[in-house]
Amino acid sequence: MAAKARKRVPLTSEKVLATALRMADRKGIEALSMRNLGQALKVEAMSIYNHVPGKECLLDGLVELVVGELELPEVGRDWRSAMRGRAMTAHRVLMQHPWVTMLLVSRMNVGPNMLRYIDRTVGCLREAGFSWAMADHAWNTLDAFTYGFTLRQLNFPLEPQQYVPAARQFLPTIPVEQFPYMHGLSQEIIAGRHDGLQHLELGLELLLNGLEQLRSRR
Repeated sequence: MAAKARKRVPLTSEKVLATALRMADRKGIEALSMRNLGQALKVEAMSIYNHVPGKECLLDGLVELVVGELELPEVGRDWRSAMRGRAMTAHRVLMQHPWVTMLLVSRMNVGPNMLRYIDRTVGCLREAGFSWAMADHAWNTLDAFTYGFTLRQLNFPLEPQQYVPAARQFLPTIPVEQFPYMHGLSQEIIAGRHDGLQHLELGLELLLNGLEQLRSRR
């Protein structure tokens, strides 16, 4: 007796986006197309358009999925702790989805997850005493630093274990007579007195301290 054919699971927008997210994480956003998405779903590409109208809507949906993984600041909580946790979580999530940071900074992302994320952020800052304008400046400044730090970490051409060999290699090209401070910094790395690593937490503390001064003046 022939085995019964497996019942095909109906295609939904949630299934389309979940599959697209896995593909983007595995191969990058450039490799994602409606055609290869259809192949992954084992359907004709045209049937995907019944659930996602086009590539732009697909990208919007992917951003929304990732934003849904971010930490929502708690309104009324200590604002510094909330903003620090928000940035640290964002950096961790963005590193898990290396393709998404450029979509965050290059598109108008106005889905409900993003709107909720920004609304709670602004609310946390407003309840802490920031003016509307300063709350807007604060969250944009923190995001610009977090996204920039993430992009640099994703694209920096050297691994930490390569810093010392690279410093030795390039030292002859930065003579102390012309570039005394770069030369000195390279010597610190070569000698092991500085590891050359940059830390998100340090930059956040500098920003948070500056924002606290502005808040206190108000």
